[in-house]
Amino acid sequence: MKTFLLAPDSFKGTLSAAQVCAIQSSVIRKHVPGAVIHAIPMADGGEGMVESYLGIMGGRRVTASVTAPLGGTVDAVYGVLPDGSAVMEMASAAGLSLAAGRENPLEATTYGVGELLLHAAASGIRKVLLGIGGSCTNDCGIGMAAALGFRFLDCGGRPVEPLAKNLGRIRQILPPASLPELDLRVACDVDNPLLGEHGATYTFGPQKGADAAMLAQLEAGMTQFAQVLTAFSGIPAASFPGGGAAGGLGAALRILLDGRLMPGAELLLDSVGFDALLREADIVWTGEGRIDWQSAHGKVPGAVGRRCAAAGVPCVALCGSIGKGAGLLYDSGISAIFSAVQGACSFEEVQQASAASLEFLADAVLRLLTLQDRH
Repeated sequence: MKTFLLAPDSFKGTLSAAQVCAIQSSVIRKHVPGAVIHAIPMADGGEGMVESYLGIMGGRRVTASVTAPLGGTVDAVYGVLPDGSAVMEMASAAGLSLAAGRENPLEATTYGVGELLLHAAASGIRKVLLGIGGSCTNDCGIGMAAALGFRFLDCGGRPVEPLAKNLGRIRQILPPASLPELDLRVACDVDNPLLGEHGATYTFGPQKGADAAMLAQLEAGMTQFAQVLTAFSGIPAASFPGGGAAGGLGAALRILLDGRLMPGAELLLDSVGFDALLREADIVWTGEGRIDWQSAHGKVPGAVGRRCAAAGVPCVALCGSIGKGAGLLYDSGISAIFSAVQGACSFEEVQQASAASLEFLADAVLRLLTLQDRH
């Protein structure tokens, strides 16, 4: 076993994907000194996507001051790639970390995401890859749309403030006279629809601070607005895969901006020529901070595992922790799943020990994989 292909996502809150690759590479070289290692720090559309693309493909960083999700401003960063296209994360303008300790999806806005798109367009950029994972919002993208000039009216023709708490009041959408000419590809890390048990609100609302009463209010408002979106466009807003990503931003980007929703992990794998690298690999390592049932649906481990299965290459998932439904990944081409957490502990303790725990785990897996070579 000489050629390793590393394609992990970040371990959210602890290690970046690049750090994971560096730790694993160091351990591999200790056990297999002559190993060929191809490291691809992955991202599926959430935080870390800009750095992944810039690290792999090169380019430059651009900073734009935009509206923060709960008021004020934030310096959002996006990348301009060598081909002149831009890669962005909605999380840089409306991510969970920007609402830490103040989570309130009724009030949180995606307005800054629209401003980020306008900034790129004003700079002459015509092609944008926008990752929409990691949001703190549930406004169905009306904040983003308002920044681009869309207006929303109630039953009396009065303007409605573009916040999630007002979604149920909207009866009419007025588009702007013109929109930026952007070829918009939307990197989704989930395939959830807009509404229902597996939709934007009930699946992701609790992690954004929504209690039971707030969830009911958000779902009712989004149900009403979905009808308005459908009437406006002729596209059934409630049901298409990915519409529920980023609190409904996925639906707005497709319907209002003609964005193409695509699996973020697949986009990056294609961009780096993963399949060609896979033909030379003896084994692939992937993983993320917590592996559970969601990992098979639009996340990095599932995307990597499926390609490995098609190529007949074994794929091992090294993760921080294992959650409910992780076994679904075995149907997605993952050969084995290993966890780095070494016992019951707080998240703060996990953060402090994350690098050492991952190093210990990688070492244990290498000892197992090279066992036959040592005897």
